[in-house]
Amino acid sequence: MIKQILGRLPKKPSKSADARDPLSSNVLAGAKTGDSTGHKSGNGKDVPQQGFHPSSNSGVKFAEDLTANDNYAANPFEALPSFRDVPSSEKQNLFIRKVHLCCHFFDFTDPTKNLKEKEIKRQTLLELVDYISSASGKFTENAMQELIKMVSANLFRSPATQPRDNKALEAYDLEEEEPSMDPAWPHLQIVYELFLRFIASPETDTKLAKRYIDHGFIIKLLDNFDSEDPREREYLKTILHRIYGKFMVHRPFIRKSINNIFYRFIFETEKFNGVAELLEVLGSIINGFALPLKEEHKLFLVRVLIPLHKPKCLSTYHQQLSYCITQFVEKDSKLADTVVRGLVKYWPITNSTKEVMFLSELEEVLEATQLPEFQRCMVPLFRRIARCLSSSHFQVAERALYLWSNDHVENLIKQNRKTILPIIFPALEKNCRTHWNQAVQSLTQNVRKIFSDADLELFEECMRKFEEDEAKEKERKEKQEATWRRLEEVIITQHKNTETLLAPPQNTVAQTVAS
Repeated sequence: MIKQILGRLPKKPSKSADARDPLSSNVLAGAKTGDSTGHKSGNGKDVPQQGFHPSSNSGVKFAEDLTANDNYAANPFEALPSFRDVPSSEKQNLFIRKVHLCCHFFDFTDPTKNLKEKEIKRQTLLELVDYISSASGKFTENAMQELIKMVSANLFRSPATQPRDNKALEAYDLEEEEPSMDPAWPHLQIVYELFLRFIASPETDTKLAKRYIDHGFIIKLLDNFDSEDPREREYLKTILHRIYGKFMVHRPFIRKSINNIFYRFIFETEKFNGVAELLEVLGSIINGFALPLKEEHKLFLVRVLIPLHKPKCLSTYHQQLSYCITQFVEKDSKLADTVVRGLVKYWPITNSTKEVMFLSELEEVLEATQLPEFQRCMVPLFRRIARCLSSSHFQVAERALYLWSNDHVENLIKQNRKTILPIIFPALEKNCRTHWNQAVQSLTQNVRKIFSDADLELFEECMRKFEEDEAKEKERKEKQEATWRRLEEVIITQHKNTETLLAPPQNTVAQTVAS
């Protein structure tokens, strides 16, 4: 009886995908439109949209909704409800729809274009940042996949400006150039912040996320370090450091990829904007190396860090490079000999600014150097320092003399003064006598006093040797000048004899005129 009564009641119509969730229509229509029309790249050109279609295992609901909305022509950028306005069971679906909406990338070179859509996207991105920051449950694999697709669609774009060639690099000082600011940065910054919060979130399952933050993703992320916008490179630096810390499986690949970037920079292009930021990340990584150091890390020092002193634009990243080098020496003092010989090998000859930087770095390295390693490299090192002491550029000579202001370096020199003083004494003495800069002369006098106070007998012996060498040099120059004078006299005599032989007799000339 009850079954019969129930059978006569009107059945509740089955809900379609859109009826089940009133939030889906607009966003899915936008996804459909985005797939067919593409999106704007960073340079304003239409490019095919990638990453909009969810994977087959992300649920059949989206495919059904797309089919049901084939003819839906609503604005794909209609603002979606806030997360606060939907029940908890629908927040994951709303999250994915908002992510889909943000996959569109507009032309920001025209500030008057797509104003409404840009603002909707900006607000949506901010909502996604808040949602990730306050997430109380693990992100699903589908949500991770779609989020990484959205991040890729926004961040991995074609460069807005053409890279400069090497000749252009030589024409000006990179430090004085105004940095290029990306007009799309107001949106890109939120995408970077969103991705950074996602990486740092405790609700991000590393085992699932590594499927989508894979080697290809990391390569593209590293390529973005060549951005001319320093604000973007700062975000990339923080994100790369977080990825390196959280995804241990990717650590060897990240180090290898950074090495490859540096190899191209050193030996091929000498053009890459993000060298300083990458070195800053590496400084933190090197600080965490376990002892004893692996052979791989020592090779990185020899093959990458030391040759990085070669490029002309060293000044743009020298501070970070010097920190990395010093970290290695502090980790393993036996590497000091390798580092010092590497610096001597790449020591600049005609660039005084680079010489000053090398001397500053050298002081930091020597401060972490122990006596046995110092003794192995001190002879070639102080031959180079002697040339710096003799430099006519007062800043180079002055910076070299400041090495004696460091107590540890001065102590190392004093302990090996019998080897070092004979090498540098001629440079010190010539500075006192003939250097044009008063400050250099004064500093040289101080250094001479340090040596004379430490070992007067050695100092006097070096003075005698210097005076003997000066006398021999004077005698050699006098002999050389005398030889040149004799040579000139012989040439003049031969020239006169040749003119006499070639001149015709006077009577022959008279006979020729008469005839």
